[in-house]
Amino acid sequence: MEFENVTPLTVWIIDDDLVSLFAARYGIVQLGKPYNVIDFDSAEVALKVLADSVEGDSKLPDIILLDLVMPKMDGWQFLEKLEDMPGHVKNTHVYILSAFLSTKERQRASQHPEVKGYFDKPISKRALSRIFGEKEEAQ
Repeated sequence: MEFENVTPLTVWIIDDDLVSLFAARYGIVQLGKPYNVIDFDSAEVALKVLADSVEGDSKLPDIILLDLVMPKMDGWQFLEKLEDMPGHVKNTHVYILSAFLSTKERQRASQHPEVKGYFDKPISKRALSRIFGEKEEAQ
């Protein structure tokens, strides 16, 4: 019997709302696969860790679930900084999670080159299955 040596997907959840962080993490765990989930309650901290990972040639996230409405640095500002990073960060799939996504913001998200999709909070198991299915098929 042959076993594939598959590295589990690394997922970052960036959201200042602890309830939303918990709900997203719980939903991912319910998918029943060994994903490596890392929580950030600040976009600034996540950006610093991401920059350090790029510089140190460490494992980058495969998926980022990003809230837009956060203090200090919001999700749009995080995306601007992400665009300035080296090309291999482009393999990261970013999905917007927001409880307050207006029609204008939905359009902006759908046209943003770094954003693969957007979902209302709390994120559903069905939405998570779609996100993870897309990423696993792309690998």
